[in-house]
Amino acid sequence: METSKTIKVTIQATVNAPMEKVWDYWNDPDHIIKWNSAHPDWHTPTASNDFKEGGRLVYRMEAKDGSAGFDFGGTYTDIRKHEHIAYTLDDDRKVEIHFESRGDQTHITETFDAENQNPVELQRVGWQAILDNFKQHTETN
Repeated sequence: METSKTIKVTIQATVNAPMEKVWDYWNDPDHIIKWNSAHPDWHTPTASNDFKEGGRLVYRMEAKDGSAGFDFGGTYTDIRKHEHIAYTLDDDRKVEIHFESRGDQTHITETFDAENQNPVELQRVGWQAILDNFKQHTETN
């Protein structure tokens, strides 16, 4: 039997905002729907977040023209306030986000298991675009 090795992808951003604001904007569905897209043609019309270990996150991601869409969902496995969030996606891939306070800035490092359907670089670019949208939304609101 063939086994495939999980490829881990890491993206990063430094947000010009204090930890408290970054943490709130990252986890509040009212903000998630404003920043969670990898491309201007896509959006997140709905998001739910039961933000506790064992709780679920579900973001509905759709093309703005209605041509495609999917649910991005998972279950939280570890939450340490202002430090770390980990969850397992519904397809069993792992995601970890580390938050580091740097005064009036917050550095975010996000690592996720790549899936096998799309090229790894395409996934890296997409997840980085979402993180960059988060940075821009948090800094300007």
